[in-house]
Amino acid sequence: MTADAPDLTSTLLQNDDEFRQLTTKHKELEHRLSELAHKTYLSEPEQVEQATIKKRKLQLKDRMEDITRRLRGQSDAQALTA
Repeated sequence: MTADAPDLTSTLLQNDDEFRQLTTKHKELEHRLSELAHKTYLSEPEQVEQATIKKRKLQLKDRMEDITRRLRGQSDAQALTA
């Protein structure tokens, strides 16, 4: 992660609806994972849910990273033409 990543993330949270929705969903899933992690025993359906949530979180994170790379690429292209 680069030093400008927090600024880029802040910009995306303010200006990109998809990024904001992905971030919100990611946080919701993180909260649910935390709930499951605090249980001493997970039922079989809860184990499946936990695995599904982890995979979904990774998908969301990949999409968020794609959006970040796209914006970073646009910024780099603008810097080269300026």
